[in-house]
Amino acid sequence: MSTVVERLCAAIVLLTMVGCRQDMHDQPKYIPLRESTFFTDTRSARPVVAGTVARGQLREDTLLYTGKVNGADATTFPFAVDEKVMARGRERYDIYCAPCHGRTGAGDGMIVRRGFRVPPTLHQDRLRDSPVGHFFDVITNGFGAMPDYATQIKAEDRWAIIAYVRALQLAQHAPLSAVPPDRRSELDQQVQVPR
Repeated sequence: MSTVVERLCAAIVLLTMVGCRQDMHDQPKYIPLRESTFFTDTRSARPVVAGTVARGQLREDTLLYTGKVNGADATTFPFAVDEKVMARGRERYDIYCAPCHGRTGAGDGMIVRRGFRVPPTLHQDRLRDSPVGHFFDVITNGFGAMPDYATQIKAEDRWAIIAYVRALQLAQHAPLSAVPPDRRSELDQQVQVPR
């Protein structure tokens, strides 16, 4: 008798579970870009309200996001350049720029060794004399064979890269008078001409 009762209870439990089934695919919903009879324009995807700006996309700081001041290339950075910015610039430069421009900016990166087009050295007078806004524009929009990096590198990191490029340029063309007198002996020890 207990076997019949157990079987009957199991059957009731099974029927109850089947009857309560609610799969996500059975719910009412709009599939993206499908037609809708609810809205007069027959679109299920609703248009963005006019004048809406996504959070974090306002970009009111023209200098930060365009590298321009009154339509001309900026000559100043949009924020203070400190050790943290320089470290971030070096890191981003090594990732995005060094494959073409080389670790020192000489234009001898890995892609050049693989037979691709040689980029300009960052140490030529034309680029050393260019305002920082020019570099921002080139990184953002590309130039010649260089692609744009606007989607890969956020604006703050582009400025950090430019700060690091300026440091590379200064390091390659600094006069001896820029080195403090008490540190000049270290230079003599580091720069040994091989024989």
